Amino acid sequence: MATGADATIRKNEDKRRFEVMVDGQEAYLTFADDSTRLWLLHTFVPPPLEGRGIAGRLAKHGLEYARENGLAVVPLRPYVLACIERHPDYQDLVE
Repeated sequence: MATGADATIRKNEDKRRFEVMVDGQEAYLTFADDSTRLWLLHTFVPPPLEGRGIAGRLAKHGLEYARENGLAVVPLRPYVLACIERHPDYQDLVE
């Protein structure tokens, strides 16, 4: 089973989120976007999966997606803001 560190994150366009399955449970980061911006809205990690770094992986994935697609990031959740503060190489993405 995937542990979180090796699970593949995918973009689910229909549900407007980045998601990952770990131990049969789904964690995700919801988003909204337009042609220039990516709003990172909400992270959800089921309680049994907490403490495994999954929310951090989702946040970094969203930030990398923005970088690769030339989008400015509008981080609306404290968790995503904290991730950006811990990793200043993402500061240039913040609008």
